[in-house]
Amino acid sequence: MLTLEGVGKRYPTGDRALSDIDLALPKGQVMALIGPSGAGKSTLIRCVNRLVEPSQGHIRLDGDELTTLSGAGLRRARRSMGMIFQEYALVDRLTVMENVLSGRLGYVGFWRSFFRRYPEQDVREAFRLLERVGLDHALDKRADALSGGQRQRVGIARALLQSPRLLLVDEPTASLDPKTSRQIMRLIRELCAERGLAAIINIHDVALARQFADRIVGLNAGRIVFDGAPSELTSDILTTIYGEEEWDTRVGPEEPAEERSAPPRAFDVALSGAVR
Repeated sequence: MLTLEGVGKRYPTGDRALSDIDLALPKGQVMALIGPSGAGKSTLIRCVNRLVEPSQGHIRLDGDELTTLSGAGLRRARRSMGMIFQEYALVDRLTVMENVLSGRLGYVGFWRSFFRRYPEQDVREAFRLLERVGLDHALDKRADALSGGQRQRVGIARALLQSPRLLLVDEPTASLDPKTSRQIMRLIRELCAERGLAAIINIHDVALARQFADRIVGLNAGRIVFDGAPSELTSDILTTIYGEEEWDTRVGPEEPAEERSAPPRAFDVALSGAVR
């Protein structure tokens, strides 16, 4: 589904963020990117949807070469890639429903969205998604009145309203407490399973990555140093990824059975699938 071949990124300062990245992500797979700060995780995700321009290599989604697209072609490609951000990227003065409906901007255009003239089928789907993420009771709340976990759920619903084929998730639990972090990761995993979506999740929490991802890719200094199943992530491999530390590779306290998972500017960012 998604393939990266020889992808690299060098900034004008000369700093190299990514080097020779080769990856293939099949449909329906949830991949976690782990690694120390500055390893290139966010850069890799943003190269896929061209929020960051790769310096070299090829990125293909269902056979379409993304690195050569521009204008309308790039906007169409971005519609198929839902982005979920660490800092939520909501418009605080808008309601929950309005923020979710902004996920359709790539389809309905600016002026129809400006006057809140979304097609009825989009509004119905937004209602369904908000019910699915547990926010159907908060449709008319302003985004700045929500908790961190609720704001992330709005971001998830907005990304899914794009009808994406791929989810790009950038540190979704960085600002959340441990319980809410598990709930958000479980929700993303379940939604990917329900919709047959592939996902790349940049995450710092190794335990969450092992618990909820099908596959883990470890980056260090812009290079892939591990690519395998969560069960293969040993203490030695964690040392290779992060450096010396006393690693305990257990996931952590067992969850209750009913909680287990099945196997910028805010407005600009919200429009990233439509106008960049």
